[in-house]
Parts: sequence; structure tokens; C-alpha cells
Amino acid sequence: MKNVLIVRSGRKTKKLFFEAPSLLSDILEEGSISVPKPCGGRGNCGKCKVELTGAVSEPNEQEQYFGARLMCQAIILGDAEVRIHETAPLKQIEIGGAKIDEVVVPEAGKLGAAIDIGTTTLAVRVYDLNIEKMIGELGEENPQRVFSADVVGRISAALEGDAESLRTTIINGLKDIINRILFNAGRSGDQIDTLVITGNTTMLYLLLGQNVECLSRAPFKADRLFDEEVELLGGHVYLPPCISSFVGADISCAVLSSGMCRTNETKMLCDIGTNGEIALWNDGTLYVTSTAAGPAFEGAGISCGCGSIQGAIDRVWIKDGCIRFHTIDELPPVGLCGSGLLDALAAFLNLNVIDETGAIKDNFLVLAPEVKLTKADIRSLQLAKAAIAAGIETLLKISEVKVDQITELYISGGFGRHINVSSAVQIGLIPSELGSKVRFIGNGALAGAEKLLLNKNCRAEIQQIVNVALPVNLGGNLNFNDCFVDHLGFDSRIADF
Repeated sequence: MKNVLIVRSGRKTKKLFFEAPSLLSDILEEGSISVPKPCGGRGNCGKCKVELTGAVSEPNEQEQYFGARLMCQAIILGDAEVRIHETAPLKQIEIGGAKIDEVVVPEAGKLGAAIDIGTTTLAVRVYDLNIEKMIGELGEENPQRVFSADVVGRISAALEGDAESLRTTIINGLKDIINRILFNAGRSGDQIDTLVITGNTTMLYLLLGQNVECLSRAPFKADRLFDEEVELLGGHVYLPPCISSFVGADISCAVLSSGMCRTNETKMLCDIGTNGEIALWNDGTLYVTSTAAGPAFEGAGISCGCGSIQGAIDRVWIKDGCIRFHTIDELPPVGLCGSGLLDALAAFLNLNVIDETGAIKDNFLVLAPEVKLTKADIRSLQLAKAAIAAGIETLLKISEVKVDQITELYISGGFGRHINVSSAVQIGLIPSELGSKVRFIGNGALAGAEKLLLNKNCRAEIQQIVNVALPVNLGGNLNFNDCFVDHLGFDSRIADF
């Protein structure tokens, strides 16, 4: 006889039947209920907390640490009831970027879409190609986040049998966004016939259902770097070229949109997020690399971390010697999003509550009721910022470029758009010499895809960008390892830009 699990979420109630014993997340997923897995189901992020009663296992070590039952850890032993707390949608998804400022020679078709498949979010712009006018744009969370918050977790999920689910999840997510854009524009009966879809190498592999095994093990050499055309989403799709396994088409497109390779000046581009990609243009060579910063900048793996949802603390500062903060939509604080995390870290450093090694006297630091930074949170942020800073320094060393030679630092991506430069310099995320040279370009990947959609001549330019690119592998790189250790500490200087 099967057991019954009663699932309550908001005002909705659903009854699921299962064979005991079963993992709670497995029961929910089999019942078509999404389970957030920023940590890949390992139980170390605490983002799938629920209220659970009935015949259930005793809390394990991970659940005891978070003081709550976790979907990915709790075992259901018989009839039980679970209450799932609804999560708010992200409020600050970056879909802005450079606008087309050149002669437009659009790809053939009636309606076109430029799409960026980010690890965390999806961003879409739809154009009427006949009149060369955008009719709508929209950004949403990447629905693949229910499998894992990062690329490594999704590769693991694909290899463990979820490849088709990952593919259909992203396809359905894109269809939904496109349909809503068309409906809002009064074009719901129309069909997109021309698309440019960019993303990192793994995201494009998962989009096509391509075997990701080559991305999971040494020598980590992709057997497909795209720059090709496929049929997808009911239309003709161009997939821009990736540079390497870990520097994808999103960076090719961001470099294209920035125009940095059109100048004789030395310039750098950073896309700071779950995957930190860095490009350095100097003397006809584009040095590129990728460093695994992890999802801390997106709020994942942080005890009170969250996305850019309503009530998220997105800015923190000091006034009269005390911590002050702002929340999205000015609602009561529910957690810390990426930009707020950086500000909070910088503020506590300025107050000397956190020392240069990252140590604190107490077990946690309080920003607001129920919102705090723990020792583990600070350590996660140290590791993330050290990865980015060490990646920047390693490229400078390999290219033999001095930091003061860089005339402009482009910051691309959703997280990067909202950071406070002073805080980024204060914690050592970016070199202090570049603080006054920062230029935010929004979603550079989407802007590059838009250029390719609206100006077919840009295909030659992006191919040239890839041709002059020199990928730098940081795995096992002694320069990077030394720099990483050096950047784990915090600079005590106060930045002001």
C-alpha cells in the first residue's frame, strides 16, 4: 500500500503517493514540484527549507546545522505533510546593455530574438526585423537552478541521467518568456523565425542535449565550440562561437558588444558571477580565462543569502558609525543579495569588526533581525573574491601588462551591474588602480547577441575575436595558485570613487 504526502504551498494543496522510504525531494520532483538545489542536493546551502510533520527521519547533520528540515535531505518513512514556502521572483535581472549604433543589416526573417542563457538568469529581446524595432524584452530566473546553482552541479546532473530534463527545462523556459513578450506586444499569434542564442559553453551544450562528459574530466576539452546554425524553438538559430570549454559564447558576445578589440588601447572585461570570466586586450591579443568563483556572489551558499528578490538587502553603508541598509522595494529585510553582500563585507571591514584575515570575534555579525553574516559566509566570500582577483592578476602576469596600462575596465553581467565599485575595491575584488576606470555595460552577452541579430556583418567580427583569443587555463597554474592565496586576505584601505 502506497503512502501519502500532503504538500501545502500558499493556498494550494496537493496529494502525492509514494513508496516509503523515499527522499523528500524525489517525491516532490516525481510529483512535478520544483525543488531548489543551489548546492546540487548536497545539503550545504540550506535553500530548500520546509516545515515537515508525520513519519519522517530524524534531522541529519546538515539539517541540524541549519536548524530546519531540508527537501534534499529528509527521508519520508510513511504518511507525512510538508509545507513549502513560496519564493519571490528576482526583481533585478539585467537585460540592459549597449544599443546598436551602427549600420543595421538584420538577419533574414520577420521576428527575431536575441537570447542570453546565463547560469542564473535568462534574458530575451524580441525584434520586428522588418522595421528593425524591439517589441519587447524580459528576464527570468534560469529554471535549471532547480538542479544546481552552478555549472559543475548541472554537468553532474546531466551525467547522472538528467540531461534530457535539463534540455526540456530550458527550452520550455525560453518558450514561456518568448510567448509572454509576444502577448504583451499584441503579437501572440506570430512566430519567432530567427534567433541568436548565446551562453557559456556548458549552457549551450545543455540547450542542445549535447553529451557533457568532455567538460567533466581532464583535459576538459570541448568537442563542440559552435559558431553554427541549428533549428530550435520553431526557428532558425545561430549559436555564436565559444573560445574554449570554460570561456563561452557569452564572453565572445560581451567582448563584441564592448568594442574593446577595435582599439589600440589596453582594456579589460570582467563578468563577475558564478563563473568569473576575464578578458584582457593588449597588442592584438585577447587573453581570456575563467575562474570558478562559485555562487556566493548570487547569494547561494550564504546563510542569509538570496537573489535580488523583494526585501533583499541590496545596499549597505555606514552612517554615524552604524550600519545602514536599503532593501529592494523598501520592504522588510529577508536576506542579502550579491551587491548587499559586498557592501556588508566592506562596511564591517571599515568598522574593524572583520580583520584583514577575515576573522570575527563572535560567531556571526547582525545586519537586521534574522539577517546575519556567519564565519562560513565570510569565508565563502573570501574564496569567491580571491578567485576573481587572482584571475585578473594572473592574466596581467602572463600578458606582461602593468595594471596602470589598462585604460578601461568593462564590468559585464547581472551581478556586476549592481555592485558598488568602492566596496569591490575595499574587499580586494578588483585592483584599486582600476576603480576609477570602471565602465558598466550591463548584460554584454545579450547586447552582443543583439548585434549579431541586427547586423549580420558582426559574424565576421566575432569570428575574428575568437581567432585572436588566447585561452589561459588556471587549473594547476602556479601563478594563479600563489595569487589566490595572496588575495584571500582583505585590504584595509577605504576606497572612494
